[in-house]
Amino acid sequence: MKRTYALFLLLSTLAVAQTDLLEELDAELDTGPLYAESAFKGLKIINLESTKMVDKGEMYFIVAHRFGSIENGFDDFFGLDIASNKLQLIYGLNDHINFGAARSSYQKTYALHTKLRILRQQSEKSPVTIGAYGQLTINNQLDLDLNPDLDFSHRLTYTTQALVSRKFSEKLSLQLSPTLIHKNLTEVDEQSNMQFVMAAGGRYKLSKRISLNMDYGLVTNRPEELNYKNMLSIGLDIETGGHVFQLHFTNSRSMLEHSFLTEASGDWSEGDIHFGFNISRVFDW
Repeated sequence: MKRTYALFLLLSTLAVAQTDLLEELDAELDTGPLYAESAFKGLKIINLESTKMVDKGEMYFIVAHRFGSIENGFDDFFGLDIASNKLQLIYGLNDHINFGAARSSYQKTYALHTKLRILRQQSEKSPVTIGAYGQLTINNQLDLDLNPDLDFSHRLTYTTQALVSRKFSEKLSLQLSPTLIHKNLTEVDEQSNMQFVMAAGGRYKLSKRISLNMDYGLVTNRPEELNYKNMLSIGLDIETGGHVFQLHFTNSRSMLEHSFLTEASGDWSEGDIHFGFNISRVFDW
């Protein structure tokens, strides 16, 4: 009887110890929220800002080029003789706030922006990533001496975007970017200072390092007097170690939100599109 009791006591002790050990292992494996991998590899889908953020303490240097229309063929070597560029620096203040500054040769424009991550796609809790983007641009090409009725404020435009993305699978990611643009100076009297654009973009992964990207912007209140088109871009993302290389075709020559969304002049059906590329390099401070 004593042996039976001792054996029972030993087995009970082992069972309790095993339960405690399993609880400790479960606690070690619980590393916090299970977030989805970033829906996009680049900070830009093509033209549109993506929900990807610069990590805390990192600095991104981005060089973007946009060439002339390819429709003239060899006359200007498919637009390569005509180029505009944009240089941009973006810093991650923390994992939820980014600040950036840029200079574009298009209208000699300077730009300041900030991007916020409000919510991140998370298993069983949040089906989407939500962010916000704001940009101020200064048109330095506008000559106030030749336009005495204008002042410095007429050089300014403001852009506000909501960024809502979802990574549906390892291959497919989509994003909606409803956008408000305020221009202090309009081109015609019939044009409203405030314009609303419903923009969207997506990414489909073709291989381990290459994806097909597309973005589009529908302007809802453009006056008929302005012969602009809705922005449409198609391109490839190529991951090469420390940077993402983006090749694309688009009907907008500008690379700043207020102009590529509302002032795209190219017509895809007539071959009036522009070739361009973006290169980003990451520096970890």
